[in-house]
Amino acid sequence: MSNKRSLVRRTAAVLAAGGAALVLAACGSEDGGGSGHGGHAAKSPSASAPASPSARASAPAEQGRPNAADVAFAQGMIPHHRQAVEMAALAPSRADSAEVKKLAEEIRKAQDPEIKTLTGWLTAWGEQVPAEGAADHSGHGGSGAAGTGGMMTAEEMTKLKDAGGKAFDTAFMELMIKHHEGAVAMARTEKADGAFPEAKKMADAIITSQSAEITRMNTLLGKG
Repeated sequence: MSNKRSLVRRTAAVLAAGGAALVLAACGSEDGGGSGHGGHAAKSPSASAPASPSARASAPAEQGRPNAADVAFAQGMIPHHRQAVEMAALAPSRADSAEVKKLAEEIRKAQDPEIKTLTGWLTAWGEQVPAEGAADHSGHGGSGAAGTGGMMTAEEMTKLKDAGGKAFDTAFMELMIKHHEGAVAMARTEKADGAFPEAKKMADAIITSQSAEITRMNTLLGKG
């Protein structure tokens, strides 16, 4: 009888040990499976939030972004406009003709806001804004959109500042015609080579307005 009880106890112990082993194995399997699922879950977010849809969504925004021609246009036109504004500021105290004074004021009112717009673009693009007084007065023909086409030399600016009355009117218009022609050439380069829609739109406006002003000044000079 004692042997029988002992056998029963040993059998129960073996069964208990086997059950525990099965439980541990199951836990290990669940842990492994959990790790596997966890790993899958970890991979799933990156897979379920792939870059390709967002990349496709952002692709249209890349169109019309500024290119090198746009940057060159803005960096070249800022000092060009600054000089035109500087020239226009001389007219109220030096010009004889009311027409010349009116023209100078219109040039100032048109180009001052464009300088601010061009500056804003360059800042937003992370590009360098030409420093005040950084205009290259030595350049006439310039090169490309960034050239200083039609810019006055330091000597020409000095002569204009020293002139008065009808002599100022004539010098102002002759120099401004050359200045405008340079701006129109720069704007045409931007229209042909640029990619930024707003810059191309400004270039178109410059061509239209400054071409009209060239015609107007030639008429006042008796050349129209």
